[in-house]
Amino acid sequence: MAKFSRLIVYQAIEETGIIPVFYHPDVEVAKKVVKACYEGGIRVFEFTNRGDFAHEVFIELVKWADKECPEIILGAGSIVDAPTAAFYIQSGANFVVGPLLNPEIFKVCNRRQIAYSPGCATTSEIGLAQEMGAEIVKVFPGGNVGGPSFVKNIKGPMPWTKIMVTGGVEPTRENLTAWFKAGVTAVGIGSHLFPKEVIEAGEWEKISGLCRQGLAIIRNNR
Repeated sequence: MAKFSRLIVYQAIEETGIIPVFYHPDVEVAKKVVKACYEGGIRVFEFTNRGDFAHEVFIELVKWADKECPEIILGAGSIVDAPTAAFYIQSGANFVVGPLLNPEIFKVCNRRQIAYSPGCATTSEIGLAQEMGAEIVKVFPGGNVGGPSFVKNIKGPMPWTKIMVTGGVEPTRENLTAWFKAGVTAVGIGSHLFPKEVIEAGEWEKISGLCRQGLAIIRNNR
């Protein structure tokens, strides 16, 4: 059962602006990464369903975070079908994110009052997602569908649209400034926030630093 309500989740996504997107098969590494992000000011974290037994890691992460990072809002990413969404919701996911739009996932999430941000790459998909109840729509892959100019052009005729873009986002001043000036509500950042060599070396403070840096850039562009 979700710890945080759907409204609180959406509010936190808007206020934070950065949603780390991460997967690792080792739950201890995942804990270190979540803790590093938490100490860097992050309050919404997407753990992706990208490996065998990812759900087992997620379940342990939820239990651990409830005590060690009580304000962190954990959600499940890379969800493409309704049964998987239901399983993660039952395991404590506060929100669901996917690379595509699946109407069946909306049914599961809406029934349980869980935020669902489907991946969209066209104006029609964004409109359909909004029609089915998405408060914040994920544009994916952001860098490939048109970058910041795509977001800006969507918000022209559809200014009410709240977009979380993932793919092609980096925690740099130039990149984040371009996205937020174009009108995104939030960004999802994966590998650029978690350099492989940093993870391998266990340099968790570097991840905290990247989070702080990114959040400061966003504040300056709002």
